[in-house]
Amino acid sequence: SILKLNLEKGAAFPLGATLEKNGANFAVWAARAEHISVCIYDAVTKNEIFRSPLTGRNGDVHFGFISDVKPGMLYGLRASGPWSPEQNQMYDDSKLLLDPYANEIDHAFAILPELGKQGIETAHLVPKGVITVALPDLPLRQISEPGFVYELQVKSFSMLHPEVPQKLRGTVSALTHPAILSHMKKIGVDTIELMPITAWIDEPHLQVLGLTNSWGYNPVSFFAPDPRLAPGGLVEIRQTVERLHAEGFNVVLDLVFNHTGEGDDHGPVLSMHGLDSTAYYRHINGILVNDSGCGNTVAMDRPHVVQLVVDSLRHWVLKCGIDGFRFDLATVMGRSDMGFDPNAALFQAIENDPVLSTRFMIAEPWDIGPGGYQLGNFPPGWYEWNDKYRNDVRRFWRGDNYSANSLATRISGSSDIFQKKSATSKSLNFISAHDGFTLRDLLNFSAKNNLANGEDNRDGKNDEITWPGGHIRALLATLFMSRGAIMLTAGDEFGRTQNGNNNAYCQDNEMTWLNWANADQQLIASVAELNKLRNAFPLLANADFLAEQLSDADPWGYWFDASGQLLEWNNPETRFIGLRVAKGNKRNAIVFNGSNRAQSFPIQARSTYQWERKWCSDPAPECPAQSVSVFAERPIN
Repeated sequence: SILKLNLEKGAAFPLGATLEKNGANFAVWAARAEHISVCIYDAVTKNEIFRSPLTGRNGDVHFGFISDVKPGMLYGLRASGPWSPEQNQMYDDSKLLLDPYANEIDHAFAILPELGKQGIETAHLVPKGVITVALPDLPLRQISEPGFVYELQVKSFSMLHPEVPQKLRGTVSALTHPAILSHMKKIGVDTIELMPITAWIDEPHLQVLGLTNSWGYNPVSFFAPDPRLAPGGLVEIRQTVERLHAEGFNVVLDLVFNHTGEGDDHGPVLSMHGLDSTAYYRHINGILVNDSGCGNTVAMDRPHVVQLVVDSLRHWVLKCGIDGFRFDLATVMGRSDMGFDPNAALFQAIENDPVLSTRFMIAEPWDIGPGGYQLGNFPPGWYEWNDKYRNDVRRFWRGDNYSANSLATRISGSSDIFQKKSATSKSLNFISAHDGFTLRDLLNFSAKNNLANGEDNRDGKNDEITWPGGHIRALLATLFMSRGAIMLTAGDEFGRTQNGNNNAYCQDNEMTWLNWANADQQLIASVAELNKLRNAFPLLANADFLAEQLSDADPWGYWFDASGQLLEWNNPETRFIGLRVAKGNKRNAIVFNGSNRAQSFPIQARSTYQWERKWCSDPAPECPAQSVSVFAERPIN
């Protein structure tokens, strides 16, 4: 009995391995492959049990039923076809390939030179897919929009946590430990964003340097979790997400669809490269396009790749309960041969899907290709990493000229970027992230220190905007008092440092493992206070856009300077920004004093009211130098 198809209605194949009563159906998209064979292996000995060709073919899909396949068995694919490098046809059936739809793998990938050499058998070198019984679909959970996103790398987050048992450290399950849950609740996180957890492989040059990729932004699979992070596979992730949901958290996956770890034409042959490189990866004149900077670019305008990505997203939602996704170098998702298209087929497929349209999407809105910077141009409803927010906040506190009006725009929701696509801000505001200086390091280092990465300090961003000698509480207060969603990278709430390394992707060691024992508890308390303040004063920080030209005659809001007068936006030396907002009988104010001297709060209260300072990044009275202060008007007793 072959795979059941509904060709009259054009139904899509259930690609991958699907268990049936007496075996399994297999279906693989490989347009130019002449033959696809499935190799079945024993889970204990890893020996090949048998090999079976997929004899059925419908268009570009090879399919067939293989009897006696049971849960727990391992499998891989072999693709046969011409060896013609000049035509980008490099089929080599000595390479065992991972099924792009494999749900689990038996062990992690390791980079080896044999993986990219023609004619060398790799079955004993590469992970194999695991035949699994499909998990039942979960009901769609009602989700809330993200407010405080907490970005974390699963391994580094818990490796040094003294209360997490050794056997759980570095795994997804560690996130459910009571000490971890208590910490995230204390600082007010509502959305946990997991950096990549799908199976990845190290970049070849790291092996020579004796380093390993710790971030996971070099995937081989879009479906299978990496066993190093989730040794219990999908079940472990599902149980973890269910527990996090029960504690009130959203869970977001950071997924990498822009490239895979197969690299360029000389890279390892692991999956899609061996099935049909030209069809899965973008080429121009027979040459791989490198809009990702990682050797290849997934061709996400091709129908079969659109299906692959949509199926992957649905897989994570329905099997593990994921609430949303962050997409690395997301401009690639909208690319075709004509450039970026905000109405690309993949975006439309996500919008029209009954499952995915209920989840929230977060774009890193750039890649390194032509026209790659696309901040503000993603579909309505999508959140976007706002690097203009990051840069303008840093510039203001550093003291750059003409930075006051830019800061006002950013803390007001960045209407210049997002108002055209949404009634509320879709800015995901951040000052630091996994990529770049930590929040502490941008105050302690004026230049990167990436020598440990083995590339003579050439890697990483050269022109980061730093504020040497600055105040971390002022930066945190700016973030928490800004309109739109906010993001903090795990450890920044207690002063983590990477010793000036702003590209620590290959430091799977104590440079990136969070040092919980030395955490700044006072700073953690400040973050918790700021989040409570953010929730207590929604007039100052919510998702609505705030007009930039408010006046004292406006009952709603007023921008003012150190003398209490209407702020002069064109003054290049303005270092004091005040904002008073009102709604009904409530009035709040926030002051960003970027100058080097203390100021008095200059706004008169209404009759029978007085202004009370509710919080300040500096304990000194009024509006201290280089500080953020929050005020509320209250009745005089």
